[in-house]
Amino acid sequence: MKSPLSLLATPAPVVPLLETPDLLLRGPRLSDLPDAAAMHTDPDFYRFLGNKPQSQEDVWRRLLGQLGHWAMLGYGSWAIEEKATGRYIGTVGFFDFQRDLTPSISGAPEAGWVLTPSVHGRGFASQALQAAFGWAEAHLAADRITCIIDPDNVASLRLADKFGFREFARTTYHDAPIVLLERRR
Repeated sequence: MKSPLSLLATPAPVVPLLETPDLLLRGPRLSDLPDAAAMHTDPDFYRFLGNKPQSQEDVWRRLLGQLGHWAMLGYGSWAIEEKATGRYIGTVGFFDFQRDLTPSISGAPEAGWVLTPSVHGRGFASQALQAAFGWAEAHLAADRITCIIDPDNVASLRLADKFGFREFARTTYHDAPIVLLERRR
């Protein structure tokens, strides 16, 4: 019989594996923590995400939350791995953070994507979103998917538009302006 520690060393896969020409979309791994933590301390990364770095502890909770979404809701975020290097470069997927927003986005999965700045401009976000939305079309029954984006994040707003998101409101979230968008089936 395996000891409890050896069982923890090989967690059961709960996140479906998706593949694009350049990327693997997979569940988060313990080995992702150093790259994820470094990403969250890069000012070019966090400037549109609350404009402050996150500690390794906070990033660890994010990784655990990714798996928690899959386990509790049947959908969630994928870790993005660059095939050529095997390196963790970000996340993409769907979640429900129970955000305190007016107007509310509760009841609709929220899409999100973040990539390390060193890979911006290479088309990886488009590849990752294409794969994630392909999975969503086949597995999510939702008629509406939402997302929130900092109004100054022109690149993300452009990408959201490319994938059919349309603005439906502007509000504040954590004392900062935010754009609410939706994508209908």
